[in-house]
Amino acid sequence: QVQLVESGGGSVQAGGSLRLSCAVSGSAVGWMCLGWFRRPPGKEREEVATITTEDYTTYADSVKGRFTISKDNAKNTLYLRMDSLKPEDTAMYYCASPCGSWYTWGQGTQVTISS
Repeated sequence: QVQLVESGGGSVQAGGSLRLSCAVSGSAVGWMCLGWFRRPPGKEREEVATITTEDYTTYADSVKGRFTISKDNAKNTLYLRMDSLKPEDTAMYYCASPCGSWYTWGQGTQVTISS
């Protein structure tokens, strides 16, 4: 059974950076298609970035050029590097799998960006 545990959230000022981690157990990230989602306060959940088994990546338009999704096979961990953060990036961030079905989710990690 796959389990996902996010960490790395926090409160930073606009323009700052954070790196979110998603520790994976029950499978190898190298064999998995994974994604990051977020739910801003009072809004619907939205897809942020995905990465396939071949390391092909996709990004929401709102984060392109600022966020980077990656996997570390040795640590069996998914990452989301977030740079040039904006107040509108404030949200609960979740990792999920597998791509398309999205039936396994982590508990989430809160990111708060102040102006």
